[in-house]
Amino acid sequence: MLDFAAVRRGEKTIADLAAGLTIADLRARTHEMVDHQLAQVAGCTDADVVFTPNDPGADDPYAADDAERNIAWTLGHLIVHVTASSEEGAFIAAEMARGIEPHGRSRSEILWEGVTTLAQVRHRLEESRRMRLAMLDVWPDSPYLDLTVQQNPSAPALNAVGRFLRGLSHDAGHLDQIDEVVGQAKAARA
Repeated sequence: MLDFAAVRRGEKTIADLAAGLTIADLRARTHEMVDHQLAQVAGCTDADVVFTPNDPGADDPYAADDAERNIAWTLGHLIVHVTASSEEGAFIAAEMARGIEPHGRSRSEILWEGVTTLAQVRHRLEESRRMRLAMLDVWPDSPYLDLTVQQNPSAPALNAVGRFLRGLSHDAGHLDQIDEVVGQAKAARA
C-alpha cells in the first residue's frame, strides 16, 4: 500500500505519491485498498456492523446534523463514509483527466443507518470498487495531467492522479478506526 502515513506526518505530499503513477497503478491501489477493508471485516457479524463503539473523541465537523456531530461511528457508518469519499475522488479525477475543470463536489453518500448487515458492508465495498474502477475506464488514453486543482492552500496542487489518490488517502486515514471499531465489537461479543 502507498505510504499515506508519510503524508499525514508531513514527510511527503499526495503529489509526491502521485508522481509517475499510471492508471494501472491506480487500479492496483484500488484493489489493494478494498481487499484490505474486506479483510478487516472478515469474521464480523451483523451485530458488529451496528455496534456503537466507545469513541470519546468523536467529532465530525461536516455532519449534516449537529445532533450527529459527536456520535461514535458504527462499522456500517465508517464503510459508507470511506467509500463515498473515494468515489468522489474518482469521479472528480475522471473529469480532470478529460480536461474538465473541477466545479464543486461530486459526492453521493447512502444513509449509513440503513447499513445493518455484514452482507451490506461487503456489497458496499464491492460496489465502490466497481464504481472507482469504472471511473478509471473513462480516462482518455492521454489524460490532461497538466490540469490541477489546489484544494488546500498549504499543499501542492493535484492533477487527476493526485485527486484519485486523495480519495484512497482518505480511506487509509480511517483504516485504524475500522480496526478499532471491529476490535471493540468483537470484544463486546465475546
